[in-house]
Amino acid sequence: MELEINKFRKIAGWLIALALLTMFLPSAYGKFTNPEQYEQMGLADWRIIIGIGELFSILLFLFPRTNILGTILLSSYMGGAIIIHMMGATSILVPAGVLIVVWAGSIIRNPELFFRLVNNCPILRFIRR
Repeated sequence: MELEINKFRKIAGWLIALALLTMFLPSAYGKFTNPEQYEQMGLADWRIIIGIGELFSILLFLFPRTNILGTILLSSYMGGAIIIHMMGATSILVPAGVLIVVWAGSIIRNPELFFRLVNNCPILRFIRR
């Protein structure tokens, strides 16, 4: 039974990672090829650096050894996207949803990450007393 769960977890984790890759690659490509959109946001000078950071983050997320670092970097990236959406008075649902999928995929692929977060959370330690 445990073998099936691990196999399911592995397949589900990779499917989520590939789904995220299909979202982030076109987004990064747009940063290199579509400067008009970033001029409107006031980010035209930063779009190449942001695109490189996005590619670097998703690549780190894909590989199991660097998945946690990729998760942290993608979280930062999506946090920035949420702020940009808030400043433009547009909905934050898409970047927030992507952020949730990033963390869900990371926890499925690295269940120890969830236990580290839960066991080291000061708020939860205080509640358990």
